[in-house]
Amino acid sequence: MAAITRDRARPARFAGVDRRILGRVIGVLAIVALLLVIGLPLYWMLVAAFKTQREIYTIPPTWLPLAPTLSNFVDAWESAPFGRFYVNSILITVVTGGMKVLMAVLCGYAFAYLRVPGKEAIFVLVLGALMIPEEITVLPNYLTVAELGWVNTYAGLLVPGFVSAFGTFLMRQHFMSLPREVLDAARVDGAGHLRTLWSVVLPMSRPVLVTLILLTAVGRWNEFLWPLIVTNTADMRPLSVGIYFLFSQEGTTVWGVVMAGTLFVVAPIVVLFAWAQRHIVSGLTAGAVKG
Repeated sequence: MAAITRDRARPARFAGVDRRILGRVIGVLAIVALLLVIGLPLYWMLVAAFKTQREIYTIPPTWLPLAPTLSNFVDAWESAPFGRFYVNSILITVVTGGMKVLMAVLCGYAFAYLRVPGKEAIFVLVLGALMIPEEITVLPNYLTVAELGWVNTYAGLLVPGFVSAFGTFLMRQHFMSLPREVLDAARVDGAGHLRTLWSVVLPMSRPVLVTLILLTAVGRWNEFLWPLIVTNTADMRPLSVGIYFLFSQEGTTVWGVVMAGTLFVVAPIVVLFAWAQRHIVSGLTAGAVKG
């Protein structure tokens, strides 16, 4: 009887192993497919930046530059005021992104720990703001900025982006998951809200804070629609809008120069992502078990 039982258990165990192997194979294939979909355009952009115009149009395409050249980068930098574009993009990312993160931290802390009349109703309004596409707010924001005389100014470019409903929601959810005992101990020691936030809450929130900073920085660096609408001179435009200057209006676009200019936009974000990627998963999942 024992031998029969073992013989019956063996196929079931092997079937479980087969299912696990099949699941891993499917997972690997899905990752490879995703890598190809995302990675191939980036790789083609990288190699095209080092190709001549003639080689870019070669059929069949070459996957490595036959005669690598750096002239595309020189031509891209000289074709448009990229130095000014960089200054504007850095300003937008640092000032607007910094204010977004600051407001998200302060509002998230208030929603999590302060006793405010109507706090839950206000938080529902914040959640409602998450459902509104950003494009819908462009027109009312522009009318407001125009009324204030801020069109084609840094105030109009920066101020409308100082708040973030997503950041507020993310930080509030994370703060709600922190152990209350630590905060109670800080209050017993006489720490006020700002001291508790700075010395206790933020050190415990480093992964989610870095994640928020990364997502905000990427969003501000790549922002296109609002800078395009609110500015009308080249010296006020960031990289995301300025890259358009590399396209020829006569239909003779030099794609190597365009790809080199695009690398000017992409490279800082790649470096930032490489630095912060280890915090992303832990940061986005923080607070997921409690709300």
